[in-house]
Amino acid sequence: MGYGQEVLSINLELGVAAALEAKRLAEKYEKDYLNCDDLVLIMGIGKNNARQLLNITYFPTIEVGNRKVVSIAAFALWSLQSKDNQFMNSAFF
Repeated sequence: MGYGQEVLSINLELGVAAALEAKRLAEKYEKDYLNCDDLVLIMGIGKNNARQLLNITYFPTIEVGNRKVVSIAAFALWSLQSKDNQFMNSAFF
């Protein structure tokens, strides 16, 4: 398998895993978007850290009025990519 095929395979596996995780979370929480309180529950972080996360430019939020939320699909993909990049173990949290 060449480098390009290897990257494609990894991206495909990541996408499938994110889709399955998004489906699981959507069914568990019965919603398609997560707010600050949801992130606190799911990630086990404090409310201040959840607010900081929602304001980081590379976190996939959308604004609804003056509130920031993240789609479950975008959160699942971000979470899996972050684990690959060791973000979850950084000093941020």
